[in-house]
Formats: sequence, structure tokens, C-alpha cells
Amino acid sequence: MKKKSIVIIVGLAVLVGAGAWLAGRDKQADAGERQGAAAGEQSGKSDAKGGNGGAQPPAIVNVVSPQRQDVPVVLQANASVTPVSTVDLHPQTTSTIRKVHIKEGQFVKAGELMFSLDDRSERANIDKARAQMARDAASAADLERQYKRSEELFAQKFIARSAVDTLKSQLDSARALVGAGQAALQAEQVNASYSAIRAPMAGRVGAINVFPGSLVQLATSLTTITQLDPINIAFNVPESALGDLLAAQKNDAVMVDALAGPQAKALSGKLSFIDNAVDPLAGSIKVKALFDNKDASLWPGQYVSARVTVQTIKNAVVIPQAAIISNTRGTFVYVVDADHSAKQMPVVRLHAFGVNAAVSGLNGDEKVITEGKQNLRPGGKVRLADASGPKSDAKTAVAAQ
Repeated sequence: MKKKSIVIIVGLAVLVGAGAWLAGRDKQADAGERQGAAAGEQSGKSDAKGGNGGAQPPAIVNVVSPQRQDVPVVLQANASVTPVSTVDLHPQTTSTIRKVHIKEGQFVKAGELMFSLDDRSERANIDKARAQMARDAASAADLERQYKRSEELFAQKFIARSAVDTLKSQLDSARALVGAGQAALQAEQVNASYSAIRAPMAGRVGAINVFPGSLVQLATSLTTITQLDPINIAFNVPESALGDLLAAQKNDAVMVDALAGPQAKALSGKLSFIDNAVDPLAGSIKVKALFDNKDASLWPGQYVSARVTVQTIKNAVVIPQAAIISNTRGTFVYVVDADHSAKQMPVVRLHAFGVNAAVSGLNGDEKVITEGKQNLRPGGKVRLADASGPKSDAKTAVAAQ
């Protein structure tokens, strides 16, 4: 009994101790919550006191002044050099090459002798035609003398009129034979001229495909001649530029520049041809420009970069493209107002060139914000960056074309 009593007493003591421990922990938790609430209230009061002084400071920006200048509207395109004319020489008769008078790559003048063919047969035919014409001419002369005598005899009543008429018809037939013989002689002379092949135009000779003794026929290609001066370049421009091109061509010659390489000198020519239809698939139209090419700077088949000035915007307002903002509300720039606040100004980009653009919608005396505009809101205060700061170069961002 005593042992059981001792166990019960010990158990009660343990329970009482555990209850006291739990009660103390709850008191500590309540005290912590009260302290946290008090701290929160204090923080709220502090925030409330400082709320009036939390306004956003002025945004630091860089500005430029728009420039006034004439801006040429230039279209750029990849072009290929094409000759004004090129001729593939073929013989007009079947013969053999007697002599080649030119060399590959040689420049020839119009009418210069290039190839000589074997013309012995043609010269023999010419001699034959001349002999035939001489025989017919002799017969016609004899009949003419007979006709004159018959006229005298008929006047003296020695022969009948029918005899005179017969001689007259024979004389007319003989004269016709003389004319036919003369035409035959001219035909043989034309055939003989085919044996001397001359340059139809001035140009540069290509590869020569025949040699003395070669048998040539109508389908045989002897060589080619390509005209190099003047020369064309051909390229395509967007159909949106067609109206400006046509208007410029009516008013004055449209100048085109060609650049054969990054280190090459730009060559100037004039727009010479606008195609009569727009390619509906590509949405472009083919044009050509004619260039003087005395020094052979341009070569047929060469690829060049073409630039054509379709118009010039006179006294345009020019600003850096970096200042232009485009979003769902339109295209605009920020300018600094008189009260040092940001103001939106809607603009229209007329033409972009390099880092600058010609725009409409500005007077030209505004201060256009170029840097720091990402933090701006309409009416927000701004402060200009220190002129000695690292961003001061933005004030000179507008460069002349």
C-alpha cells in the first residue's frame, strides 16, 4: 500500500510540473504576439508620418535640339551590270576560215575586219555574172542598132510596121536580160561580202571558237562582241517608290550611284528605263540606269550596290531615331516643356537614314529627350543631366547626312 501511494504521489507531481511548464510557454507566446503587434503599429505610424515625403524624384534625361537640313530620300538595292548590247557572231554561209584578224579580249571598232572566209567560189560566181551581163549588154546593143535601121527603112516605105514592132519587142527583152544580169551580179557580190566578217559595233571581243582552216556553218558561233561603254545596271525597287520615280523622271534626270565594292569609288549614272509592269509576286519593278564606262570600271555580270535618290525633303526636321517611341498609341517623342516636365509630341517618320530620321510634327525649337525616356510619364518632372557627365555626348547625337 505504501508503494502504491508513493507511485501515485510521484505521478501527480509529474503532471503538475508538466502543466506548469505548458502554462509558462503560453504566456511567453502571448507576450511575443503583443510585442509584434506593438511593433507593427509603430511601423504603421512611422509610414503614415513619412507618406507625404515619398514623391518620385525628377527623372534625369539627356536632350538634343532638332536640326534643319535637306534630306535626300535614297533607295538602295543590289544591282547587276548588263551590257547595252551584245552580239553573237555567226557566218552567213558555209565555208572555211581563211584568216582570223583579231585576238581574244581585243577592243574593236564598228566595221573592223574580224574573220576572212574562203571566197574563191564567190569570186568565180562574180566573174561569171559579169560575163553574162556583158553578153546580154552586147545583144541588147545589136538589137538597138537593128531597131534604129528598121525605123529608117519604115520611114522610106521599105519594110512593114510589123517588122519594126518585132525588133522593138526583141530590144525590150534584151534590155530586161541586161537588168537581170546586173541584179545577179549584185547578188553574187552580196554573197561574196559574207566571206569578210566585220564588227557590227564597237566593243570587246570574247572567246574565239574557230581557227584558220575550221569549217563553219550557219550555226557555228565564231565569237561575241559586248558593248562596254556606255553600260547599264539593272535592279528592282519597291512598287511604293514607283510614284516618286516617275515624278522625278518627269521633272529632271534621276541620278543613280553604283558602288562595286567597299573600297571602290562610287560611279554616277542616270535612270534610263522603268519597266512597264510591276512584278505582282515580288511587289517590285525593274529599272535600269545608264553609266559612262570609258575606263571599264563596270563589267557585264558584275554585282554592284545601287543607290537612287527619288526625292529631297527640303528643310526637314532631323532628330535621332533613338528619341522616337512607337507603341499601340502611335509614334511620338518626349520633349522638355517650359516647366521642366515631359510632354508627348506625336511625330511622323518621313525618312530614316543612319542613326537619324526626318520627321514631321515638330517645330524644330524643342528639346527632344533621347536618354532616360524609359522612366518618363506625360507631365512627369525631368532634370537635365550634368553637361560634364558621361551622357553629355547625347546632345550632339544629330549628325548631318
